[in-house]
Amino acid sequence: MSRLTLLATTDVHGAALNWDYYRDQPWTGEAEAGLAQLSTVVERIRAERGAESVVLVDNGDTIQGNPLCTFFARHESGTENLVHPLAAAFNVMGYDAVNIGNHEFNYGLDFLYSFEQQLDPLLLGANVVDPGSGLSVFPAFTPLIRRLDGREIRIGVLGLTTPGAMIWDRQQLAGKVDVTDMVAAASHWVPKLREEFLSDVVVVLCHAGIGQTTYATNADAPAENPAKEIAEQVPGIDVMVIGHTHRDEPERWVTCEATGRPVLLTQPRAHAAGLTETVIEAEHDGDSWRIEVLGATPHHARGEVPDLRVLDAVAEAHAATRAHVNRQVAVSPRELSTADSRWRATGVIDFIQRVQATTVAEALAGGEHEALPVVSLTAPTSRTAVIPEGPVSIRDLAGVYVFDNTLAAVLLTGAELRAHLEHAARYYADLPRGRCFDPATMTGAERDGQTIWDYQYDIAWGIDYEINLNEPVGRRIGELRHPDGRPVAAADRFAVALNHYRLSGAGDYRQVANAPVLYNDMLDIRQLLIDWALTRGIDVPEEENWRLVFDEPLDSMNP
Repeated sequence: MSRLTLLATTDVHGAALNWDYYRDQPWTGEAEAGLAQLSTVVERIRAERGAESVVLVDNGDTIQGNPLCTFFARHESGTENLVHPLAAAFNVMGYDAVNIGNHEFNYGLDFLYSFEQQLDPLLLGANVVDPGSGLSVFPAFTPLIRRLDGREIRIGVLGLTTPGAMIWDRQQLAGKVDVTDMVAAASHWVPKLREEFLSDVVVVLCHAGIGQTTYATNADAPAENPAKEIAEQVPGIDVMVIGHTHRDEPERWVTCEATGRPVLLTQPRAHAAGLTETVIEAEHDGDSWRIEVLGATPHHARGEVPDLRVLDAVAEAHAATRAHVNRQVAVSPRELSTADSRWRATGVIDFIQRVQATTVAEALAGGEHEALPVVSLTAPTSRTAVIPEGPVSIRDLAGVYVFDNTLAAVLLTGAELRAHLEHAARYYADLPRGRCFDPATMTGAERDGQTIWDYQYDIAWGIDYEINLNEPVGRRIGELRHPDGRPVAAADRFAVALNHYRLSGAGDYRQVANAPVLYNDMLDIRQLLIDWALTRGIDVPEEENWRLVFDEPLDSMNP
């Protein structure tokens, strides 16, 4: 009886090292992470099990997610002759296969092709296809051949990614590639792995999770998170590595409807905080291998000594990134914190909104939409970031806007803007009259079994409004007013500044998904904040243009 060991990571998001670039210090405690520390785990398991019996894979969302990635993607000076640090880390660690995640497309296909060329393992994407021929643009699978007890065993590793990429990065991808239905792609490729490659073991790297689709339900795209459906509907799969949803679920069993066989789904911790180890028992009967998946267990980066090979491979990139993000760009006359931004107007959100709105207004000046009032939308994406009083660095600004989003603007009516804000107000839980408001329990509400995360909530700037938490969802937004006090009429028209993620309808915001696009120069919002700070400073007045309202408990009114 022999055993194969499958080690998997997913949603690494640039975490080559255990380093918080926003605070310029290591992560500590439960937050410890990094490929350098996981590499020590991998080497220990290889030594225990035998390297020939260990397969190491990654499930995508690798090259986006922290300043190290942004620094390289924006082609900053000093990166021209360096291998991408995530490619360098993967190569040193000896990955056997790497999948494409939706965030791999954030910087465009040319950048992704460059990353692909620097990788030793194949970069997989079976359902990323040419729009004309329908053929896969990236390798669909990796054929691995290992020897167990002197016998050859074939392992087919298939890569699939969520079709949501065509919604979130349509400007980058439209007309160049299509990302097709994952269930259909698995139904096509898994039999090929079994029949043509003669795979004894089939592993599917599925950059999708289990749950609902987060983009607009009227969007023209297949399901975002069909991992369970793939396992149920496609016979021939032994193990699926899933991801995208950033859940920590080392082991879940799903029964294939056609065969009655259990399929193991394993999801490692994101940000290289952990990996999963799946053990596969293989017994050869003289003619073929009998395969039984025994289960999966998690391993954590916490407490592990970093692998010096990984540290050395990314040292130059790490140092260059630290030098870049610590560069001073402005001086702030006061501290601006994101801590309260989920439930009240704050100066740091006003700063982001003012930059977005002014950029759009200046872009529309002189054109047919010049006279439109500009409203800006943004989400409170960080709960801990602070722009300090005094010198302000790039990392301070990057910390308050953590996503690599670009700026766009759409045309909305007053009625559509109201509907958008009503949808956003679902973020707050229901508050019975007379109950206290607690930000810890009242934000990030559960709706239809799904959490509404901070990044799915929109705050508006450029109009005045109230959100009444004692009212039911759909009737929470009070009267909308222009800054001069005039009521907003249903037919009023606005240029609405927003990021490209929201432009796609992500978060099920249907109004913006179908709205006419007025502006889309694809300028990086984080870079706009940095440029504004360099040229105009960050002394932004705090404007309370929105607020939450609710009945106060009787005892809170007593003197």
